[in-house]
Amino acid sequence: MSDLETKPTDNVAAGALVNPTENKFTSWLTHVLSDLGKNGIFIALIAVVVLFSFLTDGILLRPQNISNLIVQNGYILVLAIGMVMVIIAGHIDLSVGSVAAFVGAVSGVFAVNMGLPWWLSVILSLAIGAAVGVWQGFWIAYVGIPAFIVTLAGMLIFRGLALVVLGNANIGSFPAEYRALGNGFLDGVFGEFELDPLTLGVAVIAIIALVISQVRTRSGRQKYGQDVEPIVWFTIKLVLIIAAIGFFAYALAAYKGIPVTLIILAVLVMIYGVIMNRSVFGRHIYAIGGNRHAAELSGIKTRKVDFFLFVNMGILAALAGLIFTARLNLAGPKAGDGFELEAISAAFIGGAAVQGGVGTIGGAIIGGLIIGVLNNGMSIMGIGIEWQQAVKGLVLLLAVAFDVYNKRRSGGR
Repeated sequence: MSDLETKPTDNVAAGALVNPTENKFTSWLTHVLSDLGKNGIFIALIAVVVLFSFLTDGILLRPQNISNLIVQNGYILVLAIGMVMVIIAGHIDLSVGSVAAFVGAVSGVFAVNMGLPWWLSVILSLAIGAAVGVWQGFWIAYVGIPAFIVTLAGMLIFRGLALVVLGNANIGSFPAEYRALGNGFLDGVFGEFELDPLTLGVAVIAIIALVISQVRTRSGRQKYGQDVEPIVWFTIKLVLIIAAIGFFAYALAAYKGIPVTLIILAVLVMIYGVIMNRSVFGRHIYAIGGNRHAAELSGIKTRKVDFFLFVNMGILAALAGLIFTARLNLAGPKAGDGFELEAISAAFIGGAAVQGGVGTIGGAIIGGLIIGVLNNGMSIMGIGIEWQQAVKGLVLLLAVAFDVYNKRRSGGR
């Protein structure tokens, strides 16, 4: 009996010695898995980049190609920012490609045919984009016609108007300042160097700001007794992000410096990140997408929010049209074809929910980059456009299927 009596005590003592280590490891693993789940789209981007780097023998990661990746997909990323906001609110916009083509055509008339200053042409073009947004927002918000129908009609209307403005001809040879929107670089500001000092300096500032922000966020959570990730995993993540920023900056510095398109994107991401995360308007967008009826009962002016959402989308579509026209130095009848599909795909691949209420600006940008890497990588490999379309369609389907699966799993729990 004495042996039997001592065994439970021994087991308890042994468990007491083992459990703290097991608990620490379990906690660390839980945080890692949680972070991987939250940042799955970022991991997907890394996986796609690594895959095509291998398949293209490293061509994908050459400095010139990395710079071109941003310049060639800048207009899609601009559209993705506005599109994800529209989708979060439970709508869709099928007209953005046609609006971009129409505004690009009008800007050609202003800057080339009429000879207006480039900056005045840009301002007037953005104002026309806002007017398009007012037109569509009125029918959606105040008349009550579904956004799908209104923007489908808009896709036809503004495609037709673009052809009318162009007269089925091309308008080209824009001023150099205008072309800089799509092809310009901040290079040689401090002289000619093998690596552009301005680009490297901006990268250093960005890294310092990132480290300070992450450390302050972690300290703030600890101060209020909130759960924080283990310091080892926190450090590993920070080092990996810093390495990615450093490599990206090195590639840009080794080629032509910072593209003007990237500057525009960075400003938009910061502005709209603040709007969506820290403003009343952003909170209202999420609330409307989550449950429109509940949002109305809580006092949110849903019609007003919907109206300004489409005004904003019109302005961003106009900006995308300007960037695309500037990159080609040409306003043509075929401009804008498929832009709406690329923007919608970027939003959904980036984690936006089909039902609305879920999505982020950063996710849409990463989704757009995934599409850009797919296009670029398959083009380098010589894959035909027909297979490129099929692959992008499959990626979109899998992204939405993953979103539906996650929601069903969460509902089951």
